[in-house]
Amino acid sequence: MSLAVVLTIAACTTEPEDGAGPDPATPEDAAGGGTLIYATGDAEPTCLDPHVGGNYPQALISTQYLEPLLGRDADGTILPWLATDWEVSDDGLTWDFTLAEGVTFTDDTPFDAEAVRINVEHVQDPDTASSTGYLAMEKVERVEAVDDHHARFHLAEPDSALLESLTQPWNAMQSPAGIDRGMDANCAAPVGTGPFVVQEWVPQQHVTLVRNPDYTSGVPRAENDGVAHLDQITWRFIPDPATRYAALQSGEVHVIDNPEPEAIAGAGEDIEYIDAPRPGSVNRLELNGGQAPFDDERVREAFIRAADVGPGIDTLYAGVAEQAFSPLSSIEPYAYADESLFSTDPQAAERLLDEAGWSEFDDDGYRVRDGRRLSVRIPVSTNQSVAAEQSLLEQVQANTRAVGFEVILNPVDLSTWYGDLAAHDYEAVTAPYTKVGPDVLRILYHSDSLVPAPSGYFANLAQVDDPELDALLERAVATDDETEREELYTQAQARVLEGFHILPLYDQQNHFLVNGASGVWTLDTVATPTFIDARLD
Repeated sequence: MSLAVVLTIAACTTEPEDGAGPDPATPEDAAGGGTLIYATGDAEPTCLDPHVGGNYPQALISTQYLEPLLGRDADGTILPWLATDWEVSDDGLTWDFTLAEGVTFTDDTPFDAEAVRINVEHVQDPDTASSTGYLAMEKVERVEAVDDHHARFHLAEPDSALLESLTQPWNAMQSPAGIDRGMDANCAAPVGTGPFVVQEWVPQQHVTLVRNPDYTSGVPRAENDGVAHLDQITWRFIPDPATRYAALQSGEVHVIDNPEPEAIAGAGEDIEYIDAPRPGSVNRLELNGGQAPFDDERVREAFIRAADVGPGIDTLYAGVAEQAFSPLSSIEPYAYADESLFSTDPQAAERLLDEAGWSEFDDDGYRVRDGRRLSVRIPVSTNQSVAAEQSLLEQVQANTRAVGFEVILNPVDLSTWYGDLAAHDYEAVTAPYTKVGPDVLRILYHSDSLVPAPSGYFANLAQVDDPELDALLERAVATDDETEREELYTQAQARVLEGFHILPLYDQQNHFLVNGASGVWTLDTVATPTFIDARLD
């Protein structure tokens, strides 16, 4: 996609005819106005359409202009949104959704069952190059538009996680007319039903979002049941955390994400702190069991016993993160933990490495076997790993060296990081992945996920290929019995942990600092902020 094409399309398709921005004559319940400045430290999306690819930076911004069929409460309860009601057949293969009436996309295209059908097909089309949305919708065979306000999902197999998947921004609804413009136009300015509209995207600088004056669908749990109070949002990209925080303190920006732990701890009373852990998986170190040396469980366990991440998490994260011992986030009701598997024991690590044949040392003090050094390459995404995490990995590097591992940390940008993963040029990697609910375990550890999605991304970075684990995950997603579902997911987590496939670190960190604004809160879907209630102070 050329930069010129992106900018031209954004300007032509989203800017009001007079080019002057939103009409100042707004409804009384939208009084307040003004421009909120949001500064993100996440990587700038290469496409504003979250159907394409499906990473977290896309979710952050697209929450403002796209809406999903369903919402979710903090306790996991599914909430109506663009779909107001639903029911499932006895065999679990047919889901009927009743859709909200009177909702239109911001290009005046009606939101109806045909739009739902087109959106699901768009996510599933290999040419869309989806990953997160695609993997969540794998079991949907087709969608039938029964009538304007009733969409019927036909599944190839029962999917107890379907409702959770439909809460995600990567499966949010877009205008069929917008999709028909083609990928370039839709990447530049997706058209949704949300409280804001993409007016302009200037790559490497900002995205301008303006208020949708005809907003009617309503964000679940919002206090404001009308249009947004703000006139617009300027979404800026400021990679350096110190610069972001300084801009917040000076009043240059109103909201920042990804602050460093010391900034959170030192924020004054005038700055609001929002802690919103993501659902699904924890942030963790995945050990690549598909190639040496971690194809040997003894070597994986030795690495974990030597890594000793607890003290580093306590110190580097200044109390804003706690060490995890589960594959699932602490906010997931089915999370299962076994702390005993992650106790630090360098002597046990040395014994395990000796048993695995890594008993000799080279002149630099690293273990070798058959002339090969015991090396672990870890590509580090500088867009995703804050300084505290990078420092934690340096501590892991030092701790594991004491028992003979050579850990090679390779800081790279997000694009190179994805390339390293695709080429399997890693032995371990910190791996954020967000999906609502425990079905994230199937995405991450089922052998099917060794095969890349159409985007080229494969989710099973630990390269787990375990038929017994596959069977547990398949049974869990097929059952609608909550007790059985919890037991199966518990067994699956235990198998992942006991195989030493991962080293859990902490909940995926979603922290926001707010200065000079009120009414900012996060959705209980994937913990992205919504500005429907926001006002400038």
